[in-house]
Amino acid sequence: MSTAAPDTRELIEIKVHGVVRDENTETQIVILRDEQGADVLPIWVGLAEGNAIRLAQEGIVTPRPMTHDLIRSVTAHLNIQVQRVVITDVKKTTYYATVYLSSKGVDRTLDARPSDAIALALRAHCPIYVTQDVLNRRSSANADAWLEKLLTKKADNQEV
Repeated sequence: MSTAAPDTRELIEIKVHGVVRDENTETQIVILRDEQGADVLPIWVGLAEGNAIRLAQEGIVTPRPMTHDLIRSVTAHLNIQVQRVVITDVKKTTYYATVYLSSKGVDRTLDARPSDAIALALRAHCPIYVTQDVLNRRSSANADAWLEKLLTKKADNQEV
């Protein structure tokens, strides 16, 4: 439940730029960017996870709470603050994240899938970070060129 916190000097704040469909697979891609737009981190997620992130990003409230809404409601009712989310590691093509929580002066961390952590962060209105190391080790050497092509194609179709 608790892990060593990464050095905050090596954390880069990122925001969800959009969620796009990968036309080659049955997945979606969460596009994360830093404030300057210099660093882009695409993370492939499942359809349900991508939709959960998209709903939160667009501020859409569903008639019944989704799982991430329920988690956010539980944390709020128990006076637990979701402080931040950090994408902490990548192994091959799998990313790892940590959710930082605080309650009554006690700090805790939870291991999470990045998609769940991002969906929760958007609902809790807390920052999302990535370590510089993860940015340096993104899963694809050609990710930037591929991503630019995808974003250009999607922008032409106005889906991003």
